[in-house]
Amino acid sequence: MPADLKLVYFNLRGRAEFIRLMLAAAGQKYDEQLVSFEEWPKLKPNTPFGSLPYIEYKGKTYGQSTAIGPFLAREFGLYGKTNADGCRIAEVSGLWEDQLTGGLVKSRFGKTDAEKAEAVKKALEEDMPRFFGYYEKFLKENGSSGFIVGKALSMADFYIYDMIDSIVALKSDALKDYPLLQKLKANVEANPKVKAYLASRPKTSF
Repeated sequence: MPADLKLVYFNLRGRAEFIRLMLAAAGQKYDEQLVSFEEWPKLKPNTPFGSLPYIEYKGKTYGQSTAIGPFLAREFGLYGKTNADGCRIAEVSGLWEDQLTGGLVKSRFGKTDAEKAEAVKKALEEDMPRFFGYYEKFLKENGSSGFIVGKALSMADFYIYDMIDSIVALKSDALKDYPLLQKLKANVEANPKVKAYLASRPKTSF
């Protein structure tokens, strides 16, 4: 029997991974359609906005990861408990987007090796200290518990965990100066359902 939820995205972590992590933590069953780059031009006109990811949920279709994320987080209790929690979570999602579209995207999709190398340098020497500094500050303000809001995992923790994954792939000791991000990473990985997902997810380049 099909699940109530279907996620459509490329066979990448990309902009859908924080959603997969949330769904794993929530124990939410879902179907997934992995789209190849060869299939994409044919599928694109039939997507909500000509982009991925999108979801089909209870008979309706929704696009844009920045809309899908909060929607599912609220559905499954991962958007904090207060309006202030929601604002902090939204701040993190906006910062993640800024960090992604800084050096990180060009480090993956630069046209030349030189362009990619310059983008890696920016991602690690400019963007990482700036954004990891923001996340570390948020964690300290929340009692240094390793959670961005409250005392439990939220969408913000999954966003940051995914970014940590991307940066550590470029620099293995990237977290050495960020003890609270280390704690956040440990909190995410300690969730039994997330742990099972991480052990079974396919290996992709990003």
